[in-house]
Amino acid sequence: MAARPATARSATARPATVTARSAWHDVPRPKVREFAAIAMAEAPALAEEILREIRREHPQLPLVLDDSGEPMALVGIRRAIEVFVQHLETAEGRPTVPPGVFQEFGRGEGLHGRSLDSLQAIYRMGVRLAWRRLAEIGQRVEIPPPAMYELVDTGYEYLDGLVDQSVRGYAEAAARQAGERLRLQRRLMELLLAEHHRGDPVEALSERAARIGWPVPDKVAVGVLLRPAREAVAPAVGQEVLLDMEYEQPRMVVPEPDAAGRPELLHRALTGWSGAIGPPVPLADAVKSARWAEAAVGLMERGLLPGGGVLYCTEHTEALVLLQPEELIDDLAVRCLAPLEHCGPTHGRRLAETLLAWLETRGGAPEVAARLGVHPQTVRYRLRQIRELWGDEIDHPDRRFQLELVLRAQRLRGELGDPRAGR
Repeated sequence: MAARPATARSATARPATVTARSAWHDVPRPKVREFAAIAMAEAPALAEEILREIRREHPQLPLVLDDSGEPMALVGIRRAIEVFVQHLETAEGRPTVPPGVFQEFGRGEGLHGRSLDSLQAIYRMGVRLAWRRLAEIGQRVEIPPPAMYELVDTGYEYLDGLVDQSVRGYAEAAARQAGERLRLQRRLMELLLAEHHRGDPVEALSERAARIGWPVPDKVAVGVLLRPAREAVAPAVGQEVLLDMEYEQPRMVVPEPDAAGRPELLHRALTGWSGAIGPPVPLADAVKSARWAEAAVGLMERGLLPGGGVLYCTEHTEALVLLQPEELIDDLAVRCLAPLEHCGPTHGRRLAETLLAWLETRGGAPEVAARLGVHPQTVRYRLRQIRELWGDEIDHPDRRFQLELVLRAQRLRGELGDPRAGR
């Protein structure tokens, strides 16, 4: 007995699905066929009327002809009307948007650098004009008003399909343009970073720059980047900065690097990246800036320049000048520091640090002692040894310059302590 009420409740808990009635489906088939026949017969004239009105409201709209010499827009409008009317006659599924033409409209907007706003406005105008004519035909054959109202909703649904086709074409054009711009940009960068130029390099660069709409700057700085990860997304440096991610170490060309706001923009865009930006140079000398940036990145990878960010070569001139020509500096060091060979590693290092502090301060024992953090008497003892080892050469300007050069290089490499640190 107790089971019956539960069964009754569960039956009433599931309301029967109610299928919405279609006012258009209720229209007698003969009237539908009559409506469709008249609309199909008037489709060519309606298409021409719509195109005339569009041309009047949007005179700047280009009129592209197909192979037969007929305007593509007219073909597209006429075909769209015919497909819609055929759907009204069959009333099966949704009206299928004719492929190709409306996609081509969107593609054309994209290739000419226009937005889809005007195209969508044109489509809406076309639907309004088409609806006005269809409403007149509906009155002639006495289609009930509810059915005609339903036709409006179907028309705007159809419009959504046309817009979708155009959006797809627009996206394809945008992707194609982006790919073409990237290809041309890469060729421009290859020319910029070439070791040797044929003819007038500025003229050749200007021609290629014009093809991608890149304003030719007076000066550039070239950056070399280290990827934070293999699949790292390209930094958003903006279109004015040329960027090529195809390199193992991505390259970028920064126009007018000292322009107001440029360093701040790069700082934000390159957060999370590391690398180096070379010195500003004339446009034709971009490869020189690239060489310094490459050298700085090499020193960063060896731990001789600070990592973890993007540094500017102009802020590390001493390190780049002294650490770059390693073979030359090492050879000079062998010759200049030969007197220290027999002093032992620890004592020789202390004498070298004292010598460098003396050369940098150009002062006496108290100044050098303060710099090194040792007793002045210790400095006096070391300076006497230095004079014994080098003799009169220690007073020769060229020899002093060479000694300071090699000792500074050794300090940058970490082979000597910082003379400002306490001992």
